[in-house]
Amino acid sequence: MEPAQIRQLMEDQLKHSRRLQARIQELEDERHAPLAVAGMGLRLPGGLDTPDAYWDFLRGEGTADSEIPEDRPGLRAVYDPVPGKPGRSYVDRAGFLADIAHFDAEFFGISQREAKLLDPQQRMLLETAWEAMERAGIAVRRSDRLDVGVYLGMMASEYGERLEDRSDMKRIDPYYTTGGGLCFGAGRISHVMGFRGPVLSVDTACSSSLSALHLAVRALRAGECRYALVCGSNLLLSASLMVSLSQTRAVSPDGRSKSFLATADGYGRGEGVGAIVLMRLEDAENEGRPVLATIRGSAVNHDGAASGLTAPNGPAQQEVFRAALADARTEPGELGYVEAHGTGTALGDPIEVGALDEVVGTAVRERGVPLPIGSVKARLGHLEAASGIAAVMKTVLMLRHGEIPAALPDDGAELNPHIPWGRLALTVPRRAQPWPLPRKVAGVNSFGMSGTNAHVLLEAYEPAGGPAPAHTGRPELLTLSARDPVALAELVSAVSGYLKSTDESQLPALCHTLRTGRAAFAYRIAVTGTTAGELTEGLEAALNRGPVTAHGKSALRTAVMRVSGDGARLAEGFAELADAFPAAAAGPAGEVREPAGALARLVGRFGIRVRPEHDTQAGEPARLEWEFAEGKGSVPLVGHDRGTAPEMLLGALAALFRAGADLRFGELGAPGTRLLGDLPTYPFQRKRFWIDEPLVGAGGGEEDSAAVERRRRAPAPVDREAVRAYLMAELTEALHSGEEPAADGSFLDAGGDSFLSTLFITRVEESYRLGLTAEELPLDLPLEELFGRLADDIAEQARTADAEGREQSG
Repeated sequence: MEPAQIRQLMEDQLKHSRRLQARIQELEDERHAPLAVAGMGLRLPGGLDTPDAYWDFLRGEGTADSEIPEDRPGLRAVYDPVPGKPGRSYVDRAGFLADIAHFDAEFFGISQREAKLLDPQQRMLLETAWEAMERAGIAVRRSDRLDVGVYLGMMASEYGERLEDRSDMKRIDPYYTTGGGLCFGAGRISHVMGFRGPVLSVDTACSSSLSALHLAVRALRAGECRYALVCGSNLLLSASLMVSLSQTRAVSPDGRSKSFLATADGYGRGEGVGAIVLMRLEDAENEGRPVLATIRGSAVNHDGAASGLTAPNGPAQQEVFRAALADARTEPGELGYVEAHGTGTALGDPIEVGALDEVVGTAVRERGVPLPIGSVKARLGHLEAASGIAAVMKTVLMLRHGEIPAALPDDGAELNPHIPWGRLALTVPRRAQPWPLPRKVAGVNSFGMSGTNAHVLLEAYEPAGGPAPAHTGRPELLTLSARDPVALAELVSAVSGYLKSTDESQLPALCHTLRTGRAAFAYRIAVTGTTAGELTEGLEAALNRGPVTAHGKSALRTAVMRVSGDGARLAEGFAELADAFPAAAAGPAGEVREPAGALARLVGRFGIRVRPEHDTQAGEPARLEWEFAEGKGSVPLVGHDRGTAPEMLLGALAALFRAGADLRFGELGAPGTRLLGDLPTYPFQRKRFWIDEPLVGAGGGEEDSAAVERRRRAPAPVDREAVRAYLMAELTEALHSGEEPAADGSFLDAGGDSFLSTLFITRVEESYRLGLTAEELPLDLPLEELFGRLADDIAEQARTADAEGREQSG
């Protein structure tokens, strides 16, 4: 080969090698890509139900434990203060949630019958998941089938035990399965909210929710979903488990975890439900999502051949620490805090602290700044399967605020003497302190009784780029909605209170978040204004004008834009809109449209089809008209006066929103506008759904006598109107509803499903002969039509039976 050919070949190979190296680096970066924590929802002991309330609690003093609530008679009945008694528990305190019985079943489309039989964990998971999505600015519209994966850590579902009276198995119905199975906790979230990503329920005992988070991290990096809901849940309902733990002496007699203290004598149990929204950091930044903190890496392993299945294994914990650091590409000396598992047991705390020091001790000693550790279990109690998610949320709040709260009271209590604190590089802060290092990195550790260990590395988020767009003083559109007028009034009050204390510079982000980050419901308010005061006054005035009309199922989708012959003013108006809303006005490069067509396309970008029509009699250069259930609507779109087009467009969109249009406001915000994560969330309208714990052997012929009563009051089959009224009454009773469902709504709208369909038909068959089966009944028909078909079938079957009887007698 000629020298020039050889040189060219070498250059080609070098280019190819560089491309391969770049691709390898790209794949490696994807494998270690950071994740954003975009939103949180929670229910924790002490009445904590918002991130702000949790942070205030962490910065305060005291613990969240309380006496066994009155609605847990089983736990109260097995209590005996003397440890070791067979069949007894010596614990009468724990971190109990304030209320687990109330739930907004109607909001989630669940019948009252099913809601009563649902494990309260499933109810609270729905609420906290919804709140987490709202705080992430992600509107949950079931029809959108969002690419969300659900990863739930849950180890027990004890609510169904109160149905297990073997002397009366009639209490068991179809919802016994779906109301309590661990898999249904995650599956119900995805079903109710219409998600299409992976759904996994994870049970690794106390490390369940941190193990679930690890799986979500891997799924997001692999592109299995765009968003991930990571949840953890735990309730204390079973007297059996409390007795079992007392027999092993695993729990503390006073119900409190004394993490790292000499008085450690077992862990204090606790309840809690939490949900966080994760997504790839790059996606979160591109979408303008709130980023509360970032997850840099995670790892999970198992103790293997340890001294016992339930005993922690120091070497295995060292391995999981190192694996998480490697996944996060973080050096041990960069850690500024570790949220330890810290159950407060004589066995667990020394092993965990020793393993941590073995991995990070040398690097921490070299840097000269000790590593603070703590455990929220000392304040909340050990939330078991939900402990990991509670620890992650605590760490996110610490990173966001750049502060480490006190891990122990500053009362001089002696630290665990089995831990050699004097030679360790670790410290347990007794007072709040600022972050010890410039880079804010923290670890969260968890291990389960099953032997599964999990560790996660998080880092504070430092946003790149310039400041958010300045508030220009232009009008803003604020939209709010709810499923019922009471909830809407509460939401208006909460948002008005927020507006009164917000900085004017935040108005664009606030309005953008409420427009785009919330699902739209039937009862609606939309106002415009240039200041927080104007928006507040507009909200209050709109609410005071009277009940907001609920809109039907058919959303407004089309409108007519009537334009006069003033083409110059139309072009000028479109230019004003393009300047104010560039994202909405943008079109294909090089495309030229006449002003009316360009204006129609701009309005259509918000989700409604607009047909321009020339009308020389139109009062304004452009006017928008539409028809909807309540009549007709008409608003000016471009007026005669210059500079008014942006305000008129916002007014038109507000009117369309109130009329029931399914609008998408994403392109209304100024470029670079970010979503806010701390705005008021949906005010759920909760009712009590609760099954009391039964007495052993209770029951008997209650169901049989009810069936006899139904047959007694059933009207004659030929009386179609009376039969229809009877069917409505039976359905209302089957739904466990206090009022009849709407006759023009469907069985599904009333909260029914295939299970309830079967139960309903079974009840009807106790009184009538039917030809139709539950499978043959179309559940999407209006109830009026459905009952009509059933009444016809009942009458036909009765006539057939009469004819057969006459033939046999003849």
